[in-house]
Amino acid sequence: MEVLVRIAVYPGTFDPITNGHIDIIRRASKVVDKLIVAAAENIGKSPMFSLDERRDMVNQEIGLIKADNEARGYQSEIEVTSFNSLLMHFVDEHNAKFVIRGLRAVSDFEYEFQMVGMNARLNPDVETLFLMSSERHQFISSRLVKEIAILGGEIDDFVSPRVKERMMANINKK
Repeated sequence: MEVLVRIAVYPGTFDPITNGHIDIIRRASKVVDKLIVAAAENIGKSPMFSLDERRDMVNQEIGLIKADNEARGYQSEIEVTSFNSLLMHFVDEHNAKFVIRGLRAVSDFEYEFQMVGMNARLNPDVETLFLMSSERHQFISSRLVKEIAILGGEIDDFVSPRVKERMMANINKK
């Protein structure tokens, strides 16, 4: 008998990876056998960090999730990679059947609703699973975290100390 492996892709720019992203990764890893966290190139967003830097930050942050999952008996695998192609092509290449998306507010739903429709047309075999952000992370967005940091505000509640350090180093270079 063939064992079915539930593979999901959690795509995002992760510029930077926030505590909200970490929350979604932690929760998604509990419901699939393999979670591929995929940093998108997305040059249209003028990222603060290069694709390699973003992938590296995500890798650093999920180390704690992996250890916690092992301690709790979760068998899911978490892989970090990047992509610069159409999401549905990337999903196909990795034999994934699910896309994970986080929702913070009604405004997120409108955009995601359009994306689900387009993705379903491109690949009707892939399901999108939405996870609502936990109440303490609903307002966090990478764009706002960058803006707060650039303007000298405190970002400790929004990103890990490692991410904050990298952000501040990046800001101070400019």
